[in-house]
Amino acid sequence: MAWNPQQYLKFSGHRLRPALDLLMRIPDFEVRSVADLGAGAGNVTKLIKERWPDAVVVGVEGSLEMVAAGKKAAPEVEWLHQDLGSWRPAHKYDLIYSNAALHWLPDHARLFPSLMEKIEPGGILAVQMPRNFGAPSHLLIAETALNGPWRAKLEHLVTAAPVQEPAFYHNLLARQSEELDIWETEYLQVLEGENPVKEWTKGTWLMRYLDALQGDEKAAFEAAYGERVAKAYPQNSAGQTLFPFRRLFMVAQRKA
Repeated sequence: MAWNPQQYLKFSGHRLRPALDLLMRIPDFEVRSVADLGAGAGNVTKLIKERWPDAVVVGVEGSLEMVAAGKKAAPEVEWLHQDLGSWRPAHKYDLIYSNAALHWLPDHARLFPSLMEKIEPGGILAVQMPRNFGAPSHLLIAETALNGPWRAKLEHLVTAAPVQEPAFYHNLLARQSEELDIWETEYLQVLEGENPVKEWTKGTWLMRYLDALQGDEKAAFEAAYGERVAKAYPQNSAGQTLFPFRRLFMVAQRKA
């Protein structure tokens, strides 16, 4: 899947807020090494480096386009172009941070305990993932995919929500954790512009579907989804679109 940094960063302020909320919930402790998994365009990785300037910070990112953007935004960070699913670090980290990335990976029952094993004793795993897959913004992508001439090309992409309930992750991580904090926040995002929810998903979840199509069929699918999602999220009297968005957070300190 080819990421477009410009499309993703159209709503950079809204996307940055949960990343900062996660970063600020990490307690102060001695950090010598950090891995930012799914570092994207580097705007958050840069802030991690600023908080722990003496630490070695590695941005791990599977998109060449994002790595190129990240190197410009945070040249003081070590950048590793690698698919997150195949990341096998040679050493453990004091902090593994991941904002809005791990929902792209399967088998969380294996993934999260494995990540904890890659953290030094006393170190921290800090993760934020969207959990908005039951909202119209995402359900209407699947509905559009299954109700059009493109169904045969897209129906394999219609899968169960990739992020589980908070209790699922608590059960996974509690045994390995000295301290474990898991919470959810629903942000009421106020968006501007024409059909902004479509533009939002076009920078993330909708991309998988658009990448599977070409030409007129791709444009027709986007238009059909756009019509549905615009009705689900109408503009208010001020010309704004209110887009509630739920996110799941966890900060787990590995047992010493």
